[in-house]
Amino acid sequence: MSLAGQIVNLIAALLLLVSFAMLSQRRVRDLVDLFMIQGALLAAATLVTAVATGQSHLYYSAALTVALKVIVLPLILRRVLRRLALETDVELLINIPTTMLVGIALVVVAFNMAVPISQLAGTITRGALGIALACVLLAFLMMITRRKALAQVVGFLSMENGLFFAATSVTYGMPMVVELGIALDVLVGTFVFGVFFFRIRETFDSLDTSHFEKLKDR
Repeated sequence: MSLAGQIVNLIAALLLLVSFAMLSQRRVRDLVDLFMIQGALLAAATLVTAVATGQSHLYYSAALTVALKVIVLPLILRRVLRRLALETDVELLINIPTTMLVGIALVVVAFNMAVPISQLAGTITRGALGIALACVLLAFLMMITRRKALAQVVGFLSMENGLFFAATSVTYGMPMVVELGIALDVLVGTFVFGVFFFRIRETFDSLDTSHFEKLKDR
């Protein structure tokens, strides 16, 4: 395996560790910090892939990732946290040890699903697809085990990170116009979610999504 492949493998392992850290995290503010770290690792992996493959558009992808996922989105999320005076997210559907065990099982499933595709893909590292899929599944698990809307949105953004890592490491990225479109969609979506948070807070005086059950009979 080349040096670039080893570096990408190391970054992929760190991405997986960050995903598990997010899964076990109770504080929403720390979730945002971990999302920022995940974005920085994603940008680093994209940059290494660009150097190794000579794909010039990946340099722009790395810069776009830093701007959007390391700077802009964390700033927006932190501003929402301050405005809502929201610091913790202790209301979990299942406890953390059980969640971690389910997460480990999902990682095993992800690697088994990725093996046939990884053998066909001509990538600089074959383990990246399994880790990318594992990050997506762990983010989805975080979304369904949290009750606070903001934590669920961070899980959604983390899921998009996993998909982007798969696109970068396995197919060497998407056309630039597609990446710009996705970035714009994510940014606009985050603003929409921010408005959504304030509306939930005004209606229920809480960001607990379980309150939506009160609307069933209305």
